Amino acid sequence: MLRFFLIFVLVLAVLFGVEMLNPVQTAVIMPWTTLVAHASAKLAQFIDPSVIASGRELRSPSFSVSIEPGCNGVEAAIVLAAAMLAFPASWMMKLWGIVIGFAVVQAVNLIRVVTLFFIGKWSLKVFEFAHLYMWQALIMLDVLIVWLLWMRMVARRGTVVTHDAPHAGSQA
Repeated sequence: MLRFFLIFVLVLAVLFGVEMLNPVQTAVIMPWTTLVAHASAKLAQFIDPSVIASGRELRSPSFSVSIEPGCNGVEAAIVLAAAMLAFPASWMMKLWGIVIGFAVVQAVNLIRVVTLFFIGKWSLKVFEFAHLYMWQALIMLDVLIVWLLWMRMVARRGTVVTHDAPHAGSQA
């Protein structure tokens, strides 16, 4: 358990550190955030055809919201990836889990952005609560559920890698 925790914290620190670098923000995070805005607009248009995306902004004639780094699903995906990388599984299972997990987290994040947009059109006070508290908890719950399901599958396939060292006094 300590080994998992230490690797998890180290990977989190490295991934968040890399994510915050200006070249990474410019080349990856901002374009990704723009893509999230445009995908969210396409989904929102099923409910309100007047919704458009402009850069990182979602707009309708009566409301607009800017999707900022931190609201693009990347940080949640980093937490999931760090947990999967720290877990003692085969590299193939880790890769599979990260790819599928990233897709699931991003799908839930698109739902998050669209629902927050419509909540904001309705009530800024409710939007603030939903944005700062409700959806923060739900997106992390999504990460936890995806990770737990992935761990269950890893265990069922018998691909858990053990790192047991011989104990003092045991037969070699």
